[in-house]
Amino acid sequence: MASMGLSIDEQKAVDRFRKAVVEPSQTKLVILDFWAEWCGPCKALTPVLEKVAAEYADKGVVLSKLNVDEEQFIAAQFQVRSIPTVYAMFQGQPVADLTSARTESQLKAMLDQLLAQLPIDGGAGDGVPVEPQGPSPEEIAQFVKLGEEALAAGDPQRAAGIFAQITEFAQDNAPAHAGLVRALVQLGEVDQAKQVMEVIDSDPSLATDPAIAPARSALELAGTRVDDSELAALRAAAAAAPEDMDAQFAFAEAAFAAGQRDDAADTLLAMITADREWNEGAARAKLLKIFEATGLEDEWVVGVRRRLSRVLFG
Repeated sequence: MASMGLSIDEQKAVDRFRKAVVEPSQTKLVILDFWAEWCGPCKALTPVLEKVAAEYADKGVVLSKLNVDEEQFIAAQFQVRSIPTVYAMFQGQPVADLTSARTESQLKAMLDQLLAQLPIDGGAGDGVPVEPQGPSPEEIAQFVKLGEEALAAGDPQRAAGIFAQITEFAQDNAPAHAGLVRALVQLGEVDQAKQVMEVIDSDPSLATDPAIAPARSALELAGTRVDDSELAALRAAAAAAPEDMDAQFAFAEAAFAAGQRDDAADTLLAMITADREWNEGAARAKLLKIFEATGLEDEWVVGVRRRLSRVLFG
């Protein structure tokens, strides 16, 4: 997990997780147990996990317990929705869900299968040390999808963490870099987003990738951000002169940059309805750029696109 775009507390949580789980998992199989003090089933499962982990210690198995109340950010990254939740971790990645194993025999059977397949230090594999490996292209694609889903769900903080993590493993992954820029923009961290874009622009293969276009649009739109008093003045000016297209457009730009995308969309749609050819179709072009920056699969974008279609063709 990466720390870019995270708060200080979240960075500390990531550092603790790295030391307790990611680093040991480079050569060991880590049983990661998500639990809480108030969880009855967790207390019943704990002795089983501890006993089996102790018996399998010489095979390269270690147990790491994570209290979801104390480590809410890490639990959120794993999308833990109920506890106990138990994963097997190897080289920083979950390789199996052990939650269904509630007895010693079940847990041992699953561990034996994993140890036979993985080059665990002291395990049942070939015993040859290997360099830590990052996720496969398929896994990276899944992580990118998770990041996009987090953005679409209105959680740019989580999305930024996911995308930043991907860029550590896959520095040439354009969708991850683009997602990170968009997430940082949504968080209001425009300077950090610009720093990421500088990294992108330093690599010609990244800079020219079509996936980067939405990130550039997001940064461009963020450039119209104003303070609260200026936004209020622009809103008042637009309300006072609904026929003044320049006033409407200025307010729409500032509203979107301030995160008030409903107001921005309503204003731009009203402009298109009144005069779709104004300023060579500037209102429609701005709305399309907003769609691109937000993500075409975003539910909000899907809804506004329907409204735009009704205006244009209905």
